[in-house]
Amino acid sequence: MGISLLGLSVLVFAISRVLPGNPARMALGARASEEQVAELAAEMGLNQPLPVQYVDYMSGLLVGDLGQSLQTRNPVLEDLLFKLPATLELITMATLFMVGIGVPLGVVAARNRGGVFDNATRVFAFSAVSVPSFFIAIVFQVAFGYYLDWFPITGRLSLEYSEAVSRYTGFMLVDTLLEGSITAHVDAWSHLVLPALALSFGGMGQVIRITRSSMVDVEGKDFIEASRGYGIAGWLVAYKYSLKNAFIPTLTIIGLLYAWLLGGAFIVEIVFGWPGLAKYGVQSVLTTDVNALVGVTMVIGLMFVVTNFIVDLILDWIDPRIQLAGDTA
Repeated sequence: MGISLLGLSVLVFAISRVLPGNPARMALGARASEEQVAELAAEMGLNQPLPVQYVDYMSGLLVGDLGQSLQTRNPVLEDLLFKLPATLELITMATLFMVGIGVPLGVVAARNRGGVFDNATRVFAFSAVSVPSFFIAIVFQVAFGYYLDWFPITGRLSLEYSEAVSRYTGFMLVDTLLEGSITAHVDAWSHLVLPALALSFGGMGQVIRITRSSMVDVEGKDFIEASRGYGIAGWLVAYKYSLKNAFIPTLTIIGLLYAWLLGGAFIVEIVFGWPGLAKYGVQSVLTTDVNALVGVTMVIGLMFVVTNFIVDLILDWIDPRIQLAGDTA
């Protein structure tokens, strides 16, 4: 884990230093004098040799000091902590959609492989993976937000509730409950559904395909045939025995997709005006905000490493064979 994060820090630092444009000039604007630009560059340490800049960068990173954002003038860590809950809420709901829809569809498709439902599900999964998330987001906005007027299409909360709900955790579904406002809680749900569903489509297609493939492989095992021979109901065999053994590849891909959604939420957050970490990262790129860009990238990388570690622990817990194989090795 430590080696991965160290390698990521080196890569992010190197990329941030070769980006076109002068961060000091971008921060001060075109009307700033050369003396002002040089002074700000000196404050940011951009006039130091690259090895010295990297040591200063790592020294600050180890104590949580990511520098100051050029676009907000706030400490980057403060911005990250403020923006991250919105994105975590979005990607967590998207993951629930992926699992809640993708796994059952994969199971039913495997049980009816070769049939109409199986073929339709495979077409849907392929389409979900192929179509860009921003296109799905725009279609959802037009269809469910504009024509049908079922859901709001921007923000996390309607204006009449946003000023009445205090920030306790940054998670709007939690804060509205802590505020004791059921109507604001329902409003928060209505704002969350469309962006989360649009973000989940690509991962949902992968979950369907992995689940179906794993189920088809497990269905041919002897212990499944024996379970059917004992007269156990087909749905019970599928969901209690087959799915339990076929779920390991699905769980692995779900863990990777959860971390991937943190980076994949960029376009969806822009389309829906979702004030999260991904939107903050896009603005950092457009304004050449080096410190903020490095902070966002490190958070995404850390999320990948931590998620992989947690998935390994869960797999070790649900499948003792993995632990035995590791002990043998």
